[in-house]
Amino acid sequence: MKLRPGVAFLVDCPALLAMEIIASKWSMVTLFALTDGPLRHGELVELSGGISRKVLTQTLRRLQANGLVERHAYAEAPPRVEYALTDLGRTLEEPIRMLTAWARENGEAVVTFREAAEAARIIEADKTTPVKPRHVDENPGRF
Repeated sequence: MKLRPGVAFLVDCPALLAMEIIASKWSMVTLFALTDGPLRHGELVELSGGISRKVLTQTLRRLQANGLVERHAYAEAPPRVEYALTDLGRTLEEPIRMLTAWARENGEAVVTFREAAEAARIIEADKTTPVKPRHVDENPGRF
């Protein structure tokens, strides 16, 4: 298929839907964390390394709304809630593993490129910034 403008990704294209769902870094991290089985909220916070409880709750709700994660509340005291991938969510395991492998293999190259681009941007900005002449005090003894 030859790609033409407006054909590759139409507004109602399933590929755009998929990208929207997994575009959030926390969605990917949460889905990846659940690949080994059900986890509680606190366990997901620990595994995710930096996500706040509020953002995790929002992420889990979004993943539930898209049918990728299920919430199971146990009738216990104290209450226990676990989250797990649904059958649909499990279909993302392999693509997530592939992206993770790509990141491990290429992450350093991306960081190196970003750092070089930022250094080049700073050098270019310094070249275009005019140097202000220093004010020469006519009376050098004064401060």
